Amino acid sequence: MEKFSYSNSGVSINKGNKFVSQIKKLIQKDKHLKKSNIGGFSGQFSLDPKIKKPILVGATDGVGTKIEIANMMNNHRTIGIDLVAMCVNDLIVDQAKPLFFLDYIATGKLDLAKGTQIIKGIIEGCKKSNCSLLGGETAEHPGVDANNKYDLAGFCVGVKSGLKNIKPRLKTNDLIIGIQSSGLHSNGFSLVRKIIKEKKVNLNKKIDKSKTIGQLLLQPTKIYVDPILELFSKKLIKTCAHITGGGVTDNLPRSLASNVKAEIDLNKWNVPKIFKWIQSYGVTQSEMLRTFNCGYGMVVIIEKSKLKKFENIMKKYKLKYDQIGILINSRKSRKRIKFIGKLNFND
Repeated sequence: MEKFSYSNSGVSINKGNKFVSQIKKLIQKDKHLKKSNIGGFSGQFSLDPKIKKPILVGATDGVGTKIEIANMMNNHRTIGIDLVAMCVNDLIVDQAKPLFFLDYIATGKLDLAKGTQIIKGIIEGCKKSNCSLLGGETAEHPGVDANNKYDLAGFCVGVKSGLKNIKPRLKTNDLIIGIQSSGLHSNGFSLVRKIIKEKKVNLNKKIDKSKTIGQLLLQPTKIYVDPILELFSKKLIKTCAHITGGGVTDNLPRSLASNVKAEIDLNKWNVPKIFKWIQSYGVTQSEMLRTFNCGYGMVVIIEKSKLKKFENIMKKYKLKYDQIGILINSRKSRKRIKFIGKLNFND
């Protein structure tokens, strides 16, 4: 008579336990990462009692089908950074300091080498964000997910003081500044993969002097935690928008008050080569602006009088930026953004 067990159905508890042990070792080795009780039933975090009227802020996200590019390139070392970045960059828009992060990995069959690369990236993302890796879940789904595929989700909690919970006063002629992205970040990859498939793109082809298309597509999402929180703490910016899926078209309006709208001068944008490569396949300007960040992963709004101090912070963190527009009177217009000029995709 055939014997049934969890292991012969495709799930290895022993391999899962080994993976947890590997994660523990990686965290213990890292002197800069806040320690946590990985492997317990839950994670615990002590809130700083010095924070006045603390408000907990949560964010969850994934990395979409960028994972498929990682599979194509057989490189999973930075996808974990992406996972952390997509969550913490949302938190800091609300002036919340990231406290802890949890991850979820689902796969048909756990690959320890691949899983370790992913976790190393998550640990690196947590270090860059100054938050704890509090726990996570790795799930094997044999017969549901393919053995060589996986999916990721992340969850992060941050904190801010309720004393800061005041809406900014936005006014006409406030400056709109785009802070450089590191590339596509983690959005728009379904469109990119369609181009790759239908145009039979060679990911090992170089489109600049040093990096291939595949390497440029896998550039990890930039983490803006330290500079944005410092800008907020010094009252140098009024508000900001994390430019993710929907691009500047859909994300910037979420940070605007009803009395103003954004006038964006596309002539002032510095568009990185990877976006020019995508557009070269016939993607329209409006589609580019609503699908990708097109070079700016975070957009901030400041008063003109604070521009010099803002520039000093950008120099401190070695971040490039461009003034891409101003706020204008809304005049009861339904459109929250007015685009002028044209993106330069030619050089």
